[in-house]
Amino acid sequence: MAGLDLARSFVPLGIAVLTVSDTRQLADDRSGDTLVARLTEAGHVLAGRSIVPDDVEAIRSAVRGWIADTDVDAIIATGGTGFTGRDVTPEALEPLFEKRMDGFSAIFHRISYDKIGTSTLQSRATAGVAGATYIFVLPGSPGACRDAWDGILQAQLDYRHRPCNFVEIMPRLDEHLRR
Repeated sequence: MAGLDLARSFVPLGIAVLTVSDTRQLADDRSGDTLVARLTEAGHVLAGRSIVPDDVEAIRSAVRGWIADTDVDAIIATGGTGFTGRDVTPEALEPLFEKRMDGFSAIFHRISYDKIGTSTLQSRATAGVAGATYIFVLPGSPGACRDAWDGILQAQLDYRHRPCNFVEIMPRLDEHLRR
């Protein structure tokens, strides 16, 4: 049965938050603020925060820097997952993935469907692993960030979550690089 095993110790992760937007700044970045509040309230460490424009190279540059940073275990990007011409976050980040996490998108859409119905189709939320770093790509609304954190990430980024979680497999994410 799923739940927390309180006999296990919580393991704080270093999590970076990237907001992709041509119009947002730290003062009005409600989606980034939502993620920062949730991850720090859960006991994790904010390892970095940045806002970049809807530009493939700017997005990749920020994420590559965090992938190379040993203090960053996970990256959560918000924004740029729609279908307009400026929405390029999946195109920027999916080529970096060594492994895709197709189940993330499926579960995110299931949660989102319960709240916004078929409008969930307008998101290209995605996730994967690159350089032993988890990367989650969320829509740019505070509601979508809450749904992803509360419904998926809070449990999967908690070592105490049973029957399994992302934290316990982190030491093995780069096995293929050590051969």
